[in-house]
Amino acid sequence: MTAIPHRPDDGVYDVAVIGGGIVGAAIARELSGCDVSVALLEARDDVGDGTSKANTAILHTGFDAKPGTLESRLVARGYRLLSAYAKATGIPVEHTGAVLVAWNQEELDALPGLKEKAEANGYEHSRIIGADEVYRSVPDLGEGVLGGLTVPDESIICTWTTNLALATDAQQRGTTILLKHAVTAVDTTDDVTVLSTEGGEVRARWVVNAAGLGADHIDRLFGHDRFTVTPRRGELFVFDKLTRPMVDKIVLPVPSSRGKGVLISPTIYGNVMLGPTAEDLNDRTDTATSENGYDFLLTKGERLMPRLLAEEVTASYAGLRAAIDHPDYLIEATPEQRYLLVGGIRSTGLTAGIAIAEHARTLLEEAGLTLRDRGDLPEPPRMPNIGEATTRPYQDAERIAADPAYGTVVCFCERVTEGEIRDACHAPVPARSLEGLRRRTRAMNGRCQGFFCGAAVAALRTQYQNHDGCSSQHKDNR
Repeated sequence: MTAIPHRPDDGVYDVAVIGGGIVGAAIARELSGCDVSVALLEARDDVGDGTSKANTAILHTGFDAKPGTLESRLVARGYRLLSAYAKATGIPVEHTGAVLVAWNQEELDALPGLKEKAEANGYEHSRIIGADEVYRSVPDLGEGVLGGLTVPDESIICTWTTNLALATDAQQRGTTILLKHAVTAVDTTDDVTVLSTEGGEVRARWVVNAAGLGADHIDRLFGHDRFTVTPRRGELFVFDKLTRPMVDKIVLPVPSSRGKGVLISPTIYGNVMLGPTAEDLNDRTDTATSENGYDFLLTKGERLMPRLLAEEVTASYAGLRAAIDHPDYLIEATPEQRYLLVGGIRSTGLTAGIAIAEHARTLLEEAGLTLRDRGDLPEPPRMPNIGEATTRPYQDAERIAADPAYGTVVCFCERVTEGEIRDACHAPVPARSLEGLRRRTRAMNGRCQGFFCGAAVAALRTQYQNHDGCSSQHKDNR
């Protein structure tokens, strides 16, 4: 099927979307399904390398959002859209369910109100249960549980594959992905906005700001002063796969005004996760873990599930959330500037991303952008499976017989094969670094954290880039 040319004849894109995270990629995908030319600008050297790569990776029902908000509506809609999209593309999802656990009388008294909130949000499957049923559900919880609230439709998902699928889909529909294009200045004329970037000028008729942690800076370049992003660091522990039988569903705290608190969750990679913390910072690049965060998680974990802390921690990491001084998503169009702000998208943006893209399209049309659906769209991409719930390449005898590279294990902790490394280098949106390979294959993410396999993975990456033209062919995705 014929896609829109990546570069319009007049050198001006119809729409430039700033930010290659889940929300920006989803918006680019949505718009490139219309008869317009789209550029997706990302400041880093890969899509999904900012806020979107480091979160709790939960596919939310939206049961606990504030009723009546834009976030509530888009999370509920996004849950349905992303669930269907995951089936179509192979994004790993496990429908584990969740239970909110009350540890004191105040939290127990809050459960009926949380159930009512869920129902106000259109979610009617929650049930208040007693302590005995909580322990039957999660036997290894610490002592002192008073009760709980079930949320049977909460799920776990692969945030890395979600971002990559949306970006790949957008590119195959005709979007031009421009990496290393951090926006530094904006010049708006009557017809065209010129975005000065570290990768050169990009000219577009309309601009969508989905820049996450940098969205307020971009907004100010357009002359606004609507909000300020405060980077909120969340640190997490990832426990060894031997702990997975202890946690087969998401264990949620009763939420507070600071957020959803510390949870225990299985991951689609077969591990167990504890976190996150919530620490407001000034530095928008500080994703280092901290001694205070370490101590905080140990204290919380000791209360929540003491047996878990007796097991080995495979990794610890931190992500930054774009907290803003506004109680809801901040999505507003400025028609006279041909500009759309998509700001204040919290961690729920993983679930809501496709619905946010739908909403962004509606606002752009109302602001004056003509968007006509195309009839020649390619099928959604089928993504490599890096989840544990279904067959991985090293387990697929038929696939190995057809291509022995899928039977050559390179990363033994995570059972990643040479064929997967090769495919990640040759993908439409390829891995350009070892960190990119981690997110696409799980290589170096296991117990040894690359100590044993890192050299072999790096050698294969160099081999496929040098011998097969991966690096030069896709250097700028142009």
